[in-house]
Amino acid sequence: MDAFYASVEQRDHPEWRCKPLVVGSSHPRGVIAAASYEARTYGIHSAMPSKKALQLCPHVIFAPHRFEVYKSVSKQIHDIFSEYTDLIEPLSLDEAFLDVTENKLGIILAQEIAQEIKVKIKSQLGLTASAGVSYNKFLAKIASDMQKPDGLTVIHPKKAIKVIENLPIEAFWGVGQVTAERMHKFGIRTGKDLREKSESFLIKNFGKVGKLFAEFAQGNDHREVEPNRRRLSVGCEQTFGEDIMEKEHIITRFDNLAEELEKRVEKAHFQGHTFTLKIKRSDFKQVTRSQTAEYCFTSAKEFIRLAKNLLESIDLENHGIRLIGFSVSNPTANILPKTTFDPQLLIPFKAF
Repeated sequence: MDAFYASVEQRDHPEWRCKPLVVGSSHPRGVIAAASYEARTYGIHSAMPSKKALQLCPHVIFAPHRFEVYKSVSKQIHDIFSEYTDLIEPLSLDEAFLDVTENKLGIILAQEIAQEIKVKIKSQLGLTASAGVSYNKFLAKIASDMQKPDGLTVIHPKKAIKVIENLPIEAFWGVGQVTAERMHKFGIRTGKDLREKSESFLIKNFGKVGKLFAEFAQGNDHREVEPNRRRLSVGCEQTFGEDIMEKEHIITRFDNLAEELEKRVEKAHFQGHTFTLKIKRSDFKQVTRSQTAEYCFTSAKEFIRLAKNLLESIDLENHGIRLIGFSVSNPTANILPKTTFDPQLLIPFKAF
């Protein structure tokens, strides 16, 4: 999905097509936001330092990001989705779940809908899309990743268990690097290994998410497509051209971040009870500190006060700071109504 930005840039700049391209700054302290498939062949990927990308591919093309353009293209993609269903759960600018059990056009096969949408995205927007079709969100997401780019994969209920058993554990939703390492210690490396563990074992060793792992291993996922997902946080961050060494100098950077966060909170009509300060050191170690209250945090003045207090609890260990982030989370219970239905055919789309 990170290739979305790069694909838009290649579409809008014909001279960049079929060439290794990344979206981001070529500054030595820059970070890659997206990498084209041509760039990926060199081992370049999103979140990689620009300096490393240049080492891997000295002739890589750097395109400055144009987020307003990406948002506009995303809106066009979602307009195409809405021709078929209103049950659309956005995951990011270029990815969403669609429930087409009862679609607007009365098309019986979800695979046919997926193919039509792919064709429309290509003809109207000049972009290719990959889609996965299955009977729940977990499997549909797995299917969407199986034949990228420009793929369309269907996982039939009768074949689901076989597909799951052959999956590396890292492909499961909720399994990041740390969780994967813990699973490896228990001998869990594939979906088959996961299926052989009891639900009680998984809950004991991985907490509540262990129940989800057990369900996924059996091909089950009861999560509904949520068209009106509640926003859980609002944040902003800033990366610095040079490391900041002194706490006094770090504090001077709080004003701009606090003002920006206040604007974003107000624009999103967001109310949250938890404020979080994120610090990324020069050695790329990330440290976060949070404070929660019964009232909501909304003003720049509050953000600065909280950040100063939280900073005192962070030991920088003589490392400089390359990034500071502020965020507000833990929203109040202004939950939008959910649409209830019996999900059967789900299509997650990922644009490339």
